[in-house]
Amino acid sequence: MFESTYELLLADELERRGHAVARQVVLPITFRTRRIDQAFRIDLLVDQQIVIEVKASEHHSAMYRRQLLTYLRFTRLRVGLVLNFGLTTMKEGIDRVINDHILP
Repeated sequence: MFESTYELLLADELERRGHAVARQVVLPITFRTRRIDQAFRIDLLVDQQIVIEVKASEHHSAMYRRQLLTYLRFTRLRVGLVLNFGLTTMKEGIDRVINDHILP
């Protein structure tokens, strides 16, 4: 399936379990005093606390962790998950990322 399908199904299941889920959350950044409104897009933001990046790739990439860590730093959130549904087992596709450098 496509990433967008996994994202939709995961969001639906989390909402069924009582969580507040926002999909495709626009994350603006400020660069040299200019605000760039559509710099990034977070796949899922759960309960305003956890960022989830959904992938459907047959390969594991460190780039996914770096992407998620960027989102965590800009949102000043602490925890995120990369969920890659394209690997052989789901266990292989779960990667927890912690932001130890929360910006003031």
